[in-house]
Amino acid sequence: MTRVILEIDTQLYRMLKASAENNQVSLEEECCRRLAGGERRSRYLQALVAELRAEDEQRRANSR
Repeated sequence: MTRVILEIDTQLYRMLKASAENNQVSLEEECCRRLAGGERRSRYLQALVAELRAEDEQRRANSR
């Protein structure tokens, strides 16, 4: 399994997390919503979504 480590802007991460909580969705769903909504494409958001998906897959595999 390949492990991905991202260096992220803390302020942007907090803003995304707060937005996800306000919209009562997961961080991944908030990122996907922003990407699908035609908002400015962000490589950071795309990488974050990929990392969140990988973590979710790993968590599911470990719970089996």
